[in-house]
Amino acid sequence: MTKTDYYELLGIDRGADPATVKAAYRKLAMECHPDRHGGCTDKEAHFKAISEAYDCLKDPQKRAAYDRFGHAAFQNGGAAGDPFGGGGFDGFSDIFSSIFGEFMDQRGQRQNVARGADLRYDLELTLEQAFAGAEQQIHLEALARCDSCSGSGARGESRAARCRSCGGAGKVRAQQGFFVVERTCPTCLGAGEMIADPCADCQGEGRGLKRRKINVDIPAGVDEGTRIRVAGEGEAGLRGAAAGDLYLFVHMKRHPIFQRDGTNLVAECPVSFTTAALGGTVTLPGIDGKKVEVAIPPGTQSGEMLRQRGAGMSVLQGRGRGDLVARILVETPTRLSKAQKELLRQFQQSETGDECPAAKGFFARIKEALAQ
Repeated sequence: MTKTDYYELLGIDRGADPATVKAAYRKLAMECHPDRHGGCTDKEAHFKAISEAYDCLKDPQKRAAYDRFGHAAFQNGGAAGDPFGGGGFDGFSDIFSSIFGEFMDQRGQRQNVARGADLRYDLELTLEQAFAGAEQQIHLEALARCDSCSGSGARGESRAARCRSCGGAGKVRAQQGFFVVERTCPTCLGAGEMIADPCADCQGEGRGLKRRKINVDIPAGVDEGTRIRVAGEGEAGLRGAAAGDLYLFVHMKRHPIFQRDGTNLVAECPVSFTTAALGGTVTLPGIDGKKVEVAIPPGTQSGEMLRQRGAGMSVLQGRGRGDLVARILVETPTRLSKAQKELLRQFQQSETGDECPAAKGFFARIKEALAQ
């Protein structure tokens, strides 16, 4: 027999809020209550129908199931007015499987249940290696495929059989109230298979702890915190399942000259005050092994940033290079000979104040402030 839609029974839209659902039910319940109609069987049946509809739509979980599956959601539920009650729970179990089916394969078996774990490796590089890129050999001690059984976990020609406890799903279900709880099968430990004659070397896991070497290509331009994924080089999977991945986290060694700022390289360059005043050059060892000469214009102030375009770091997964920046630090001499001091005194006596306009303006403002 075809059942009337719950929303039609209550006379409400599918998007009605809980307050609207409740108000519609109360109004109809008063109108159709059997006591008001002398025990009319039709009114009694209609009252039971709207009560059943309200019982479903007032509960968010039941309403969500009904919106998706209609009355089919409660076909195995039991008595009217309690769609989830009664003698069975199979109906909602099917709904649960349908809702979460995207996480399972066609046999109900969890995908990648026996996949190997991912591994992390912290890799330390010099600035020169990060600039040019490098092939690094790293050493790992992790679970790798067993050579004796080629990863099958079985001895000789024997083969694995489907686990009888979980039917190959790797999971077992238990009913708890309105919910179905899944947990890893305790018999096969989630593998879905059992081996009657396990390999003696790996005890049926198809993998064992080994130390191995891996050559990894580091791209040019990596920086502190760069993460590099090496697919399939993590731990071996259980009994031939897919291996995990290896993740390299890059850390940079301290450089004696340069500090890195993105793709730029910054070098602090102390120069004498005569070089800053008269001009000159400072020669730096480029990150690519070539010398870089930075011109210092006459009158350069301490803290000025002199930029050499295209002499910085490589751009990760891109083209070109950043800049090399020389941060000039004008150093005041602390060890002067008598002749040098005499020359400085002569220079001091010849000063007019125009040589250092910033200082002249500063002290002029001070003088004005004090005169007020």
